Amino acid sequence: MSFWDFKRSSASVRLLVEFGQEQGLDIAKLLARSRLKEADLADPALELDASQELCVVGNLIRACRQPGLGLEVGMRYNFASYGLWGLGLVSSATAGDALALALRFIPLTFAFCRISGDLDGELCTVTFEAPDVEPALQRFLVERDVAAASRLMRETLGPTFTLSRFTLQHTIPLGASWLDAHLNMRGGRPEFGAHSNSLSFDRKLLDLRLPQANPVTVAMCERACEELIERRRARLGTSECVRQYLDAAPLNMAPDLPQAARMLGLSERTLKRRLQDEGTSFRVLLAEVRGHQANGLLADASLSLTDIAERMGFSDLSSFSQAYKRWFGVAPSAGRSGVQDGAP
Repeated sequence: MSFWDFKRSSASVRLLVEFGQEQGLDIAKLLARSRLKEADLADPALELDASQELCVVGNLIRACRQPGLGLEVGMRYNFASYGLWGLGLVSSATAGDALALALRFIPLTFAFCRISGDLDGELCTVTFEAPDVEPALQRFLVERDVAAASRLMRETLGPTFTLSRFTLQHTIPLGASWLDAHLNMRGGRPEFGAHSNSLSFDRKLLDLRLPQANPVTVAMCERACEELIERRRARLGTSECVRQYLDAAPLNMAPDLPQAARMLGLSERTLKRRLQDEGTSFRVLLAEVRGHQANGLLADASLSLTDIAERMGFSDLSSFSQAYKRWFGVAPSAGRSGVQDGAP
């Protein structure tokens, strides 16, 4: 099970956009190529693909090139950001119950990391396995998921909560003194270059009774989370999961079938069979996604065809033109005219 298997709430994208706007960024640039419009974000029932959130994250990273960006953004996620999942945490009887509920329904969060909990001596350690995405996205997502979890721990356990240890695998960023001025992750600065991304705290805290414990509320939240997770899972078939994965990949590094199978935890043969059962193939999906990406770039009049070919990883304009003709039956120049005139 991975983040590709589920739809997700739009609350995280709204938070990302709000952060970007505070930095003076234009909302249209933040939502570029995400298939989202500003008006969409006003719909509380809107659900997104993982690839759409990753697109917004990528836009934010490119526009805000600052160290520790994911840590700063992650500290803005409070329990209310997560809806019923967050309410279930603070309504649990003990911290241990809250952690169990959190891990059970983790697909209802905005996390891209694979998150697990473990008892190690006197500590409880929550580990964040980095997602298999491009390095810049990976760093941001790890930082964000870890920081968001740290804030949730503090909100759930109370203001006296302190981390025993906070580790990150990536190296210390330039300008790391920024962390001292802007972070409030109790437990001090992160240990960079560690073997894992993790948060550790005294395991005795797991038995702590939570101040807002309410058995009726937590039971209601659990039932609602169970129903929501099944509803979201049922909407996605294998082809949609592959489509999302391809859409989120770097433009210049189109994945192949073995990579897609590995990401989805399937053998190549099983992936081929499932796609065939759904009336499609990996080659068809790749052409569909690459064509959509190309049209998104063609809509930007500031980019030349050569620029677009380079961004999409083609060796030259001729190779891009040949691929575009296979996808749409016309040259990129004709495709650009259609896109800019509003044709699909």
